[in-house]
Amino acid sequence: MTTHMNDNNRFDTLGRLEDLPLAYRERLTQRNLVPLWPSLRGVLPPNIPTRKTQTTHWPYSDIRELLIEAGTLTPIEKAERRVLVLANPGHGLDKMQASAAMYLGMQLLLPGELAPAHRHTPNAVRMVVEGEGAWTLVGGEQCPMLRGDLILTPTGLWHEHGHDGKNPVIWLDVLDLPLIYYTETSYHLEGPSQSATSSQGFKAYARGGVAPTKVFQRSDKAYPMLRYPWADAKAALLSLAEEQSGADPVQVTYINPETGADVENILGFYALMLRPGETLRLPARSPAQVFHQIEGQTEVVVEATRFSMVEADTCCAPGYTAVTLKNQSTTTPCFLFMADESPLHRKLGVYENRG
Repeated sequence: MTTHMNDNNRFDTLGRLEDLPLAYRERLTQRNLVPLWPSLRGVLPPNIPTRKTQTTHWPYSDIRELLIEAGTLTPIEKAERRVLVLANPGHGLDKMQASAAMYLGMQLLLPGELAPAHRHTPNAVRMVVEGEGAWTLVGGEQCPMLRGDLILTPTGLWHEHGHDGKNPVIWLDVLDLPLIYYTETSYHLEGPSQSATSSQGFKAYARGGVAPTKVFQRSDKAYPMLRYPWADAKAALLSLAEEQSGADPVQVTYINPETGADVENILGFYALMLRPGETLRLPARSPAQVFHQIEGQTEVVVEATRFSMVEADTCCAPGYTAVTLKNQSTTTPCFLFMADESPLHRKLGVYENRG
């Protein structure tokens, strides 16, 4: 006789590891074998995946104090990159990750310092938080670092950082390091200092809708634009706000100007403007999200968690969770930088928007 079970609770009736005799479990262990059925609840839960990523808020005031202190405790020669990692407690602080695929770090460069040339397999971007006078040399292209600028250092490209200014410069690093590390493909190479070329992609692609064309030949560079100035992104947001109705969100995506695709192939990057007093609910989507306050002050609500972000604060929200953002000013707009795992999810075929 066939026994029929309710399709909605079959996994609840699966056998547990402790149901198996100890001697049998020991024999499995000796042969590097594991029974699947006791673990199915965890790896294939109903409806919503098991998520380690927790809603986490990193106030910049806390980070900055400790980062400046790190500048006095550890010279750049002893650090390679002087960074405090924004670690999500849900993954364990030792894992140094903000979500399943995103790493965040606040990096400090003091006047006169040079962070030497290296390249690595993880993709990285830099969101400049504070200071002037620093630059990043990426693949020979020298990129000035101004507050709010987004600078790419894609996989495999040589890069180094220097500082010719007078005050500390701090930026937010966003890497796909957790994914690359998980796939056992994470490594770096050290190299000599680069020579700067005259190429500046952010100038060549400074106007939307047109691309440089040398005798009808378009650029074949994988990353034709490495610096995305905040002045341009902010101007685009303000222009959109004038054109769109008050009900439409004001958001732009950082893209490859030749292909229209995301600037990097694993993580997506965006800038968002909230009108004075505006409240915006972002739908529950599969990727985890990171928010960084460029200008203004935003109230953030993620499920039962509520907090306020001021300029240079950063937070993370897990996937499959709606996020509500509210501009706490009734007179001026506020601006946020966002990063998520959407390109990765789309490539894997698991991207969802549940509204």
